[in-house]
Amino acid sequence: MEWPIPDMRDVLLARQRIAPFLQPTPLFTHPALSELVGTEVWVKHENHQPVGAFKVRGGINLLSTLSDEERGRGVIAASTGNHGQSIAYAARLFGVHAVVIVPVGANPVKVAAMRGLGSEVIEHGRDFDEAREYCAALATQRGYRHIHSGNEPLLIAGVATLTLEILERQPEIDVLIGPVGGGSGMAGACIVRRALRPGLELIAVQAAAAPAAYRSWKARALLEDKMETAAEGLATRVAFELPQRILWEGLDDFVLASEGELLGATRLMIETTKTLVEPAGAASLAAALKLRDRLQGRRVALVCSGGNISPSQLRAVLA
Repeated sequence: MEWPIPDMRDVLLARQRIAPFLQPTPLFTHPALSELVGTEVWVKHENHQPVGAFKVRGGINLLSTLSDEERGRGVIAASTGNHGQSIAYAARLFGVHAVVIVPVGANPVKVAAMRGLGSEVIEHGRDFDEAREYCAALATQRGYRHIHSGNEPLLIAGVATLTLEILERQPEIDVLIGPVGGGSGMAGACIVRRALRPGLELIAVQAAAAPAAYRSWKARALLEDKMETAAEGLATRVAFELPQRILWEGLDDFVLASEGELLGATRLMIETTKTLVEPAGAASLAAALKLRDRLQGRRVALVCSGGNISPSQLRAVLA
């Protein structure tokens, strides 16, 4: 199936749908963080969202458009946590039954949040991709509306609103760096950049221990790879077609961060921003530190995609 690529009109419609439910998140500059990177740095704090992550924008946008028949059937999604929280939060807003399939041993903070929002959570598989495959089968079996975490134009248009907010608040940003798991966030950034700021440089970052999206972008082909990262927001074993098609056309660069770099960046983000940050949310800083020399003299925006760090992860970071 070939999904339509959203455009700026879709992003503006998404903002209208989301506005009654979500406030724009802060875009702060933190002097200590700018000093670390050696240039002016702004952080887009998606960890301030009601579910602690950026994906809620897409969930609300998509569920707000469902037909009465689709709402009656219910929805299902596979997630390591943040996509599932997004769907659970939006499902509660619109009175829709939601089922979320998570890998066995998923982040307990995120699982508890999904259950607290009223969604049915089923643990299945050793990683996200096994959960995703089971989710697709269950959707067919039970007739649920399957909400894929990447191949959904309305999700991408929804999360693209975060880049729109960045450019409206700080139109002179030169570089935007964001994390990639499935790639919806940076795909959204590509759409907004093309319409509003063609000169903006877009750089993605993924875990070196789960590089499927990175390798797929490099090869311009959908590839599968290992999935060994502890940063569950970056933990995908296969690349997703719709985000990749957008990234192939619109992304300027893509870097990998090691597990040590992700943990170190998480600690630095917590110290300098005074907020909780999960490893995927700190990936942008990990990339900025790797590219420090190249970024000198430029205004840089880092997408802090989420703050749902578990107690065990936090202990590892502080250790």
